[in-house]
Amino acid sequence: MTEPADIAELPPLQRVAAGTRNLAYREAGRGPALVLLHGIGSASASWAAQLASLSEQFHVVAWDAPGYGGSDALALADPAPEDYGAALLDLVNALGLLRFALLGHSWGALIAASFARRHAQRVTALILANASPGYAVAAPDVRRARVDGRIADMHELGPTGLAAKRAAGLLSPAAPAVAVDAVRAVMSQLRPDGYAQAARMLGRANILDDVKLVAAPMLVIGATNDTVTPEDGNRQIAAARAGARYASLIGPGHASYIEDPAAFDAQITGFLRVQS
Repeated sequence: MTEPADIAELPPLQRVAAGTRNLAYREAGRGPALVLLHGIGSASASWAAQLASLSEQFHVVAWDAPGYGGSDALALADPAPEDYGAALLDLVNALGLLRFALLGHSWGALIAASFARRHAQRVTALILANASPGYAVAAPDVRRARVDGRIADMHELGPTGLAAKRAAGLLSPAAPAVAVDAVRAVMSQLRPDGYAQAARMLGRANILDDVKLVAAPMLVIGATNDTVTPEDGNRQIAAARAGARYASLIGPGHASYIEDPAAFDAQITGFLRVQS
């Protein structure tokens, strides 16, 4: 297992006018484009290892989702995955990315699947890592608890307190301290407004509605110690799309790309090499 990249080594955050808002992103490398979408408790800075290593083969772009980092928030209080997907379309258009592989982690997988379904001509391959299924089909009391609980934690604890409470739970018990620190550092910079919007989106989303209709080659990655989006759920997501591949990472928890970037990146490069 390799250690996470130092977030101080990150490419600089850039901002671009994209549609009706300014969106922030980091980029590195040349070659086929690969766009990275972070999870609900994260931001572009969490992809430090991938921006360093995958940029040897790809033009890697990691966004700050609307309401995160340097990106303007959506105008909607209760957005759906396709609303974030519309912002992503504005970003890739502004950057001149006509076709690209798309990788979404956790909450970001909901956006990635929605985008790939609706903009099939733009997506060469879809990768869903430690994917959240969304709570649209959950019982109403479960859905409210999952969504309202996140928002209440942010309100009561603030970003720093939320990071202290949740960071370690995104990793395996064996994760090195540097990985926990990396997760905590990025999470402590969350914006409460953007986080609340993202939590409400979880309540409206059902990833299976989208993956069934994705045309691009698809890889789903799970991890053996992921207690947030366990492997059984990720296997079901892969099984919902005929021809989708499934890969299991042995050891890491939910933030698998931070905890074991070498194993994670090997799955990405191996899959995309076959598609090229």
